[in-house]
Amino acid sequence: MKITRIETFAVPPRWLFCRVETDDGLIGWGEPVVEGRTEAVRGAVEALSELLIGEDPRQIERHWQRMTKGGFYRGGPVLSSAVAGLDQALWDILGKSLDVPVHVLLGGAVRDRVRVYGWIGGDDPAQVADAALAQAESGLTAVKMNATGRWDPFAPASGVDAAVARAEAVRVATGADFGLGLDFHGRVGPADARRLLRALEPVAPLFVEEPVLPEFGAQLQALVAGTTIPLATGERLYERLSFQAPLEAGVAVVQPDLSHAGGISESRRIAALAEMYGALFAPHCPLGPIALAACLQVDFTTPNFLIQEQSIGMHYNTGGAQLLDYVVDTAPFEFRDGYIERWQGAGLGVQVDEQAVRAADARSHTWRNPIWEHPDGSFAEW
Repeated sequence: MKITRIETFAVPPRWLFCRVETDDGLIGWGEPVVEGRTEAVRGAVEALSELLIGEDPRQIERHWQRMTKGGFYRGGPVLSSAVAGLDQALWDILGKSLDVPVHVLLGGAVRDRVRVYGWIGGDDPAQVADAALAQAESGLTAVKMNATGRWDPFAPASGVDAAVARAEAVRVATGADFGLGLDFHGRVGPADARRLLRALEPVAPLFVEEPVLPEFGAQLQALVAGTTIPLATGERLYERLSFQAPLEAGVAVVQPDLSHAGGISESRRIAALAEMYGALFAPHCPLGPIALAACLQVDFTTPNFLIQEQSIGMHYNTGGAQLLDYVVDTAPFEFRDGYIERWQGAGLGVQVDEQAVRAADARSHTWRNPIWEHPDGSFAEW
């Protein structure tokens, strides 16, 4: 079996898919994307394709090593995301060639279903409470929301109070056992993160995500020591070695993105590393159906898995397309009591609607994340 063609498709709202075709007709799909940097990742996939065309797609680890280490300059979000999508597609082909799900190839399932959560938006307590109840009515048992909007370098007490009020509104609306993840999104500086974490403790979040920017990782140990809230991080870390310091600092949850952090191959190694520190695995995935399918295959096999992010109905998914628009059969993505049941389809287990993908690529997209400013005109973290 040889790889004969690799294509990419930029599809709304902000995703990039890749299609890997073989000479015997098998096709693998992956999702290589850096949101807001689609063009750059597309170029990286094209460059890496030179290492794959004419090769046997089933030699996945060999290809992963060559794609990640074959250049003198390595790493970074663009290259590792290109590798991630191609790696997903190769696992998809391997599973299809053997007529088994990827989770069988990874050693077999350790669970029958995967707990998932959804996103909620809204700027005031009433909005987030209503949105959380709507997600609960859709069948979910957990949600995540941004803890804050734009955050001043040192926020006034009213800013802390407003963040707490929004979280409290969700907790009151949904009850004590409903899962509530809060995402600081790297917007909050280390000093204010300490203040905000302490103020949020009575709400009992499931976790607080990215309490500070990844470059402030040296602050994580103090933040862990100063709060009872489990801290999570990892969506902007791209290989296993970058997770070692946060794990040593005591983070409770690692959140690699399988479309950024080297795909299935590297993310399952990150999960194993986290297990050595007693940390849990909750992949970041505000993306499309292929990325979610890849996450689920790893989740099924990971002993220290916690919960899976997914983007159905997510507020970022504007532009006339949603996750389910690109799959032939939506049934595998249905929630039952907050869970997705284990898939048995070959490969990644998702049947991509190629006609819909090609039509969407013809429209394409130029999504960019917002650029925020403080009241004085200086840059603010989004």
